[in-house]
Amino acid sequence: MKFEKWQALGNDYAIVEARDLPFELTPARIRAFCAGHFGVFADGILLLSESEQPGFVADLKIFNPDGSEAELSGNGAREAIMYLRQRGWTDADEFSIMTAAGEIRPQITGPTTCKVDMGRARLTSKDFPSGPADGLAELTADGATWRFQHVSIGNPQCSIRVESVAELEALDLPAIGGAIEHHELFPNRTNVSWYAALEPGRIRARIFERGVGETLSSGTGATGAAVAHVMRGGGAGEDVSTVTVVLDGGELEVEVAEDLHVNLTGWAVPVFRGELSENFLKELHETE
Repeated sequence: MKFEKWQALGNDYAIVEARDLPFELTPARIRAFCAGHFGVFADGILLLSESEQPGFVADLKIFNPDGSEAELSGNGAREAIMYLRQRGWTDADEFSIMTAAGEIRPQITGPTTCKVDMGRARLTSKDFPSGPADGLAELTADGATWRFQHVSIGNPQCSIRVESVAELEALDLPAIGGAIEHHELFPNRTNVSWYAALEPGRIRARIFERGVGETLSSGTGATGAAVAHVMRGGGAGEDVSTVTVVLDGGELEVEVAEDLHVNLTGWAVPVFRGELSENFLKELHETE
């Protein structure tokens, strides 16, 4: 079984082509595959297969290291996009791939960079069924009350603004993130981002991903924070507000239009290619 390890701002995935997969990717096998020390050590798996729908280069499935399936990942999508281009699935600069969140359309902008049309962000969704039309609400978790902006961008985002970078850096995300991820307001759990404004059109953010924990970066998490920032009057530009999101792993650029249509720009690069040993494959086969 062959795979490639890719990373985007420190968010690393193992990319597997479905035709190279000798068994079904069950949650238990995904957890074993992604495990640190005993496995490949990855933030998840990107599974690519040839699409049966005309006009699509590939179908993309995204799995978290806890075995759950994610609707979308901004960083993972860019890794898959650049992989498809580098591995000859397409030679086009613009194409479509299908995800659980629907169609995404990337534009290759350089040897390691692309812009991804993420579609239109929404402030209401089935992932926050009790939420108001503007997506603004409060919750109490781990003894603290947080005012947040719900954003749906293929997956649920709970974006929380704090007053300063010092306050942001002092947050103990591993301690508080899980309580919000699993809060009763979110029947399908939620991703969480905390952010602070640096200057017009620039914010600093930290991300706690559903099924993962605190991460060096997240494309959809950065998007959620950028949309929340724009909803509060932030962003640089007129018809389209551009927000640079500074994450632990680097920077992403998010364009937010007046109708909340979003484009995400950033880089993704390969780390190594690998092939699982016969012994490890046997262990995975025996894992249900």
